[in-house]
Amino acid sequence: MKDQGKLTVFLGAAAGVGKTYAMLEAARERLTAGVDVVVGFVETHGQAETEALLKGIPVIAKTQEYLGNHSEEVDLDILLAHRPQLVVVDELAHTNIPGLRHKKRYQDIEELLISGIDVYTTLNIQHLESLNDVVAQITGVTVKETVPDRILEMASQIQMVDITPGELMQRLKEGKVYVPGEAAEAIQKFFRPGNINALREMSLRYTAKRVDCQMELYMRNHGIAGPWPSGEKVMVCVSGNPFSVKLIRTAKRMAARQNAEWLAVHVALPGKMPQNEAENDSIEQNLRMAEKLGAEIVTPYGDDIVEELLKLARKRNVSQVIVGKPERTRFRELLHGSIVDKVIRKSHGISVHVISGRKEVSERELKLKTIETDDNPSKSRISPRWPWATVPYLMSIVMMIALTVAVAPIESFLGTVNILMLYLLPVLLIAARWGKLPAVITAGMGVVSFDYFFVPPFYTFGVYDFRYVISFAILMFAGFVTGTLSGRLTDQINYSRQREQQSSALYSLSRDLTAVDKLERVLDSIARKIGETLDGQVVILLPNERNNLVMGQCSTTDHFMTESEMTVATWVYERGQKAGKGTETLGTAKGLYLPLVTEQGTQGVLGICFFQQKEIVNPQQIRFLDAFAGLAALAINRIKLADEARQAHTLAESERLRTALFNSLSHDLRTPLSSIIGAATGLLEDHDSVYSPDARNDLLQTILQGAERMNRFVNNLLDMARLESGMLKLHKDWCDIQDIIGVAINRLDIVLAKRFLDIKIPAGLPLVQADYALIEQVLVNLLDNAVKYSEPASKILIRVKQVGQTLEIAVANRGNPIPETDLSKVFDKFYRLSSPLQVSGSGLGLSICKGIIDAHNGDIWAENNELGGVTIIFNLPLDYDLSDQVQVEGGD
Repeated sequence: MKDQGKLTVFLGAAAGVGKTYAMLEAARERLTAGVDVVVGFVETHGQAETEALLKGIPVIAKTQEYLGNHSEEVDLDILLAHRPQLVVVDELAHTNIPGLRHKKRYQDIEELLISGIDVYTTLNIQHLESLNDVVAQITGVTVKETVPDRILEMASQIQMVDITPGELMQRLKEGKVYVPGEAAEAIQKFFRPGNINALREMSLRYTAKRVDCQMELYMRNHGIAGPWPSGEKVMVCVSGNPFSVKLIRTAKRMAARQNAEWLAVHVALPGKMPQNEAENDSIEQNLRMAEKLGAEIVTPYGDDIVEELLKLARKRNVSQVIVGKPERTRFRELLHGSIVDKVIRKSHGISVHVISGRKEVSERELKLKTIETDDNPSKSRISPRWPWATVPYLMSIVMMIALTVAVAPIESFLGTVNILMLYLLPVLLIAARWGKLPAVITAGMGVVSFDYFFVPPFYTFGVYDFRYVISFAILMFAGFVTGTLSGRLTDQINYSRQREQQSSALYSLSRDLTAVDKLERVLDSIARKIGETLDGQVVILLPNERNNLVMGQCSTTDHFMTESEMTVATWVYERGQKAGKGTETLGTAKGLYLPLVTEQGTQGVLGICFFQQKEIVNPQQIRFLDAFAGLAALAINRIKLADEARQAHTLAESERLRTALFNSLSHDLRTPLSSIIGAATGLLEDHDSVYSPDARNDLLQTILQGAERMNRFVNNLLDMARLESGMLKLHKDWCDIQDIIGVAINRLDIVLAKRFLDIKIPAGLPLVQADYALIEQVLVNLLDNAVKYSEPASKILIRVKQVGQTLEIAVANRGNPIPETDLSKVFDKFYRLSSPLQVSGSGLGLSICKGIIDAHNGDIWAENNELGGVTIIFNLPLDYDLSDQVQVEGGD
């Protein structure tokens, strides 16, 4: 089988830029090169130069007639049979006329491609599905014919065709795009210079983005490490150092000058987590500033800063990296190494910009950094972490003393080597619990204790055997290594737990939101889940009928919303931007507020007040809240759309009911009314006794039949209204089905007068518990229906029998059978079968029967019988012991 064909799209900003001309020029080049080229469809708009390009190229198309007009369409069957190498098909977004194989032309092209045929086609950018709303917003024109994005994504080549707005306007005025009358109207409504420039920018950006994606795909497929210098992406390295602010601003200016994307990256190391709240807040402030300036925030997690930075840079095709070089002593750089030097040495093709900065704030200064209070900025306080920080060292001292006291009495039994191994135990325990520094200090105390008490000369810090120094070094190294590894493992566990908690919360919330369809339950699930995950009080505010925010849900009984907080939430709702605590907009508020935004607009506001109040909200928490807000907005919008759909369905059903009722009134009421009026008028005008007694009796019978027919019709309408409203209440009693059948026949005495009734009711039938009047109505409707759809003077059969724990009643006629596919539809409202007989009615009779039988927990169905007609059967349950009931006499 031949490989799938290749699609080439000639993309333009608007009609008239020359896409068709460029496509035909390319097709003629392929034809000259010996390629089998045919034209499936080309719209020349009567342009001589375009028609000239068509000469010599076979055209395979067909003319279809639709609504009196002749339209040229792609002849897909002939093209597939001919199987040329290349087919030229103009106007990719075209909608085919009814009757063709596919509704849209791009579906024809897909079939050609699947068959291995290459295709050239044209498209205007406004016809792309994902840009439809953007185009409508810019131009004020909603494009009806659109093409799915996947069609352009599958194209092997997109060729941009572009001219300046001035040239396009001139072509319009010269009538090269539309006829003169249409051109003037198009210029006023669509082809304005601003619209054309916006569409040109969209098409150019889309083409550039497509080229960039193709480039990255080529790099991955060919194992090229990258980056390529054809595009620019900037990455800035961010830390908790205040100097990072300068780096971020430099990166912003550089990206703005080059019109490039840029990323702000902070690498979290397992062994170098923020040691205090001030350092953590500084990192969060820097990342928030970068996000505010338009950067994409990326926070990878790894063991080596340089490796993680360069791995991310190559993965994202970053061409320029900005790093900072704080002022440090040369000795410190030699001791700890320089990140800048490592980045430069391992960059391999990535441009590295090094920004020098001031002296870095020391770790001790950072720990002792004072934080101004809200109430009194001049008053400062020191973090109260120090009492808890002494716990590991106190535990080390206690463990060393206890171990020394325990080992001293059995020193001769254990030996020096075993005692040294025992001193490793506290080191391992402290490392596993508190990390590297306490483990190293514990190892140092172990060396001192072992040397002083168990290494000769005893009770001194001197050693006679130099080999003990090696043992001391191994003990210290063990403490350093185990502490480092333990610290990294602990940080990784904490990080994994945090990510797992967030992922689990998002998954749980998304699962809960898809499982419920009530707005109250959705809001409760959102508020409760966010409050539990982020340790705060959550409120969800929704607009009322007057578009004012009101409380929708709160995660606790008491909420923090005051008049000032509601003002902040209203601002967020009106502008669609986050504000409140931790932001630079209305930051004095108690809560952080995020808009619940969807494509249909802002659905409400999500607010959270953290139980542990702090000056800066973690950017990760804000991004996490953004994800929650997105889910919440989609869920709320889904519920609203579902309600609107139900309302629309109800309105449609109401409209359908109204239409059906009007149709029924026009026929089923007017016909008997006309008969009644005509008969009554004749009787009133019979002053000379023209009518004989038999004729007068016939007129009176006509009046009676018309009245009874109207009565049945009105009863059907009332019964259906009761069923639809749920107001139908059963008044059950013990009933004899034979009596009910007799009453129903008497009610239809006139209708059944010319029919032969064949009734078979076996003896010994039990009584049934049912609503006498409603079952009688069911039988009346079934008998009336049997008469309408049967041959004149034919037989009507009524059969009753007991089947297990049910009583089964059947009404059959002789007429025309019902198609098998329509047997289940006869009980639908307003459904009427097509019949050669002149049948009147509203189509409600059988639907009412089904509603009544369903209310009795019975079943009703239709089937074709051997007489050529239809049998309607229903059953009623016998929910009692048949042996304890009185049986009724009956017979054939």
